Amino acid sequence: MANLLYYAAAASTAIAGILHHHLALIIVGSNVLSGTFFIVAGIAQIFWAVPMVARWGRTWYYIGIAGTLVLIILWAITRFPDPITAGRALPINETGIAIDVFQITYIVITSIIIAKERSGSK
Repeated sequence: MANLLYYAAAASTAIAGILHHHLALIIVGSNVLSGTFFIVAGIAQIFWAVPMVARWGRTWYYIGIAGTLVLIILWAITRFPDPITAGRALPINETGIAIDVFQITYIVITSIIIAKERSGSK
């Protein structure tokens, strides 16, 4: 069961990363800066599957959670009119929702892993 948690966390962050790449391919032609951001975020999330499967430890898990939280917060902020979005809210679409579902799943599973490692029950 414990191995399954590590693989599930790795899969959820990798899928979010792949979806970020998909999003980048859609928008890079019209907005190079946003496309580049999504490519970098996707690469980071795909890479983050490695520390989960290899069990690099809590420091890596906390960094992954923090980075994922930043991505979720950025998504939420850009759904409201503000200076980041030039005064207009960005649309909420299926891809964005799917990415956030996988990112939240990653955070929940990784938090469970940290709790289990702290209690000594792997």
